[in-house]
Amino acid sequence: MTQPRLLASLDEIPAAQWNALAGDNPTVAYAFLDSLHRSGSAAPEAGWVPQYYTLWDGPKLRGAVPLYVKSHSYGEYVFDWAWADAHEQHGIAYYPKLLSAVPFTPATGPRLLAVDAATRTELAAGLLRLAKHSDASSAHVLFPPEDDAVALREAGWLERTGVQFHWRNPGYASFEAFLAELSHDKRKKIRQERRRVAEAGVVLRRVTGHDATADDWDFFNACYRRTYRAHRSTPYLNRAFFGMLGERMPGNTMLVIAEREGKPVASALNLYSGSALYGRYWGAAEFVAGLHFEACYYQAMEFCIERGIALFEGGAQGEHKHARGFLPHVTRSFHWLAHPAFYRAVDEYLEREGEHIAQYVDELNDHSPFKSKPGSE
Repeated sequence: MTQPRLLASLDEIPAAQWNALAGDNPTVAYAFLDSLHRSGSAAPEAGWVPQYYTLWDGPKLRGAVPLYVKSHSYGEYVFDWAWADAHEQHGIAYYPKLLSAVPFTPATGPRLLAVDAATRTELAAGLLRLAKHSDASSAHVLFPPEDDAVALREAGWLERTGVQFHWRNPGYASFEAFLAELSHDKRKKIRQERRRVAEAGVVLRRVTGHDATADDWDFFNACYRRTYRAHRSTPYLNRAFFGMLGERMPGNTMLVIAEREGKPVASALNLYSGSALYGRYWGAAEFVAGLHFEACYYQAMEFCIERGIALFEGGAQGEHKHARGFLPHVTRSFHWLAHPAFYRAVDEYLEREGEHIAQYVDELNDHSPFKSKPGSE
């Protein structure tokens, strides 16, 4: 019989046991999460208090949930600000809340890390019991894969849908082979964008963590921070985190660096495994027409084609990705709210919202960028 334990630190879990449950998804790798914590990016002082829910059979880890007590809703990408405002307007505290997610990472990945389906079911039910017996206003599980979704759904969590744009590689022999599958106008536009970048004298290189230098990471960090400044926002991550990422996960990180006349002008960061690539951040020191699409999308696509990586998740938002070969993918999140009236209101809202999401996906699929109109995932 398994025993549940709430843990305030990954230090209490052997890395090998955690990674055995996490699989090859780099966004839930022990080193990735631990680096977020050790760098201070996702730490108690930043409003992320780790409280990992785990199941043990003696010394063996059988299940785990990356779980945080949150005092805000920043860095999540599934927006509940309206729910928080409604609570506050009625004199009910919304924070603290419980959140199962990877901080600052809107990528699909396991949230109910389990040795088998039965343990996954146990985690979904146990997490709900934990929430109901806590002081939290609510509990949320963001971007789970389908196996987790089934367990959460059956446990009685409220389900919410959203849309991202993902690119699939069925085994293209080259980038040109991909372009050949697009409609004429979409293919022409991409070629024009790439040509403008080349004519501007920009040369791009892809560097994995094994070959990235301290200067490469320094420049990327500067680009990342510049992007947040441009949006009048505060960056979540710091140089210490990026340094840890490069050192601890060199086989899962890939930088795209754009240079003109030997000087770096833009950079993008991706995480990858043998099965998927996750586009994360980008920034530019100067504007070059089309460079955002080249650095963030086309270089990543070429990397996937070269390595036989089947899936490229382009991150949150971005309807402009659709015209560049990304198809709509329905994402899911699951929720529980302690207050009965808010629970009912959110339940009704999510049903209406889900209908709009389904209609939106249908409309996108009716205007596929591909000649043969493949359906959404």
